[in-house]
Amino acid sequence: MYNPYYHQNVNPHQLKHTVLRNVEPFVHYGLHEAKFTSFPHALREVAAITYLMGMGYDPNIAHQIVESWEINETFYPGQRNF
Repeated sequence: MYNPYYHQNVNPHQLKHTVLRNVEPFVHYGLHEAKFTSFPHALREVAAITYLMGMGYDPNIAHQIVESWEINETFYPGQRNF
């Protein structure tokens, strides 16, 4: 079965460190954000940012895009932060 995310030339140990190093700033951001919104909101935000990064967006641009989706610290009108 074809897996588009499998790369034969990638060292699994190196991949682990590369991935964790790249998402670490957003883990810290999410923990900070959760203090002012909620953990579900912060997790959605960090997940969306890192998803966009996985699609090839620069991390800062991905963050700006996701922030632009928020209105009053929510992603959808009437959404509750619980």
